[in-house]
Amino acid sequence: MALLSKRSGNGEHEDSGATGARSAAPDAPAGDRPVAEKPAAKPADKPADKPADKKEPRRAARKDEGATRRSGETVAKLRTRLAQVVWLLFVVAALFLAVGALCIALGANKDNGAVSFVLDGAKFFDLDIFSRSNGIKTFGGDNAATKNALFNWGIGAVLYLVVGRILERIIRP
Repeated sequence: MALLSKRSGNGEHEDSGATGARSAAPDAPAGDRPVAEKPAAKPADKPADKPADKKEPRRAARKDEGATRRSGETVAKLRTRLAQVVWLLFVVAALFLAVGALCIALGANKDNGAVSFVLDGAKFFDLDIFSRSNGIKTFGGDNAATKNALFNWGIGAVLYLVVGRILERIIRP
């Protein structure tokens, strides 16, 4: 780094560098040159007359806070995972009811293994509240089975989604 200097009245040069310190001209005798200042001595970290450091309780408290924070993060992750599982279960229940109602409406072959599985799942999840034969509303006449399935299992599917979302929001941190 080049230092710019200008001549003062007594033959010395002034530095205009970052430190702003004065230095003697290079041809001046050594006794006229200022001595570089030494940085102040740092105080000792632990004087011999003090038995303990006051920061120790703070460090212990920070460690406890870290453990508490990690514990809180673990609980939050657990609650988040539990909320996801609850939501998934309610979505699966709603899916069984909706697909079951669709299978009834389309007149799917009940002897088919997949259709039978879906209809059994829908009967399990209707909780006898949304039953096709004795549900919230029972239709009569033409296509009564289709109307009962669509209405009761459809309402059941929507309710599962609403209740599942509410529980998910309650459980999630």
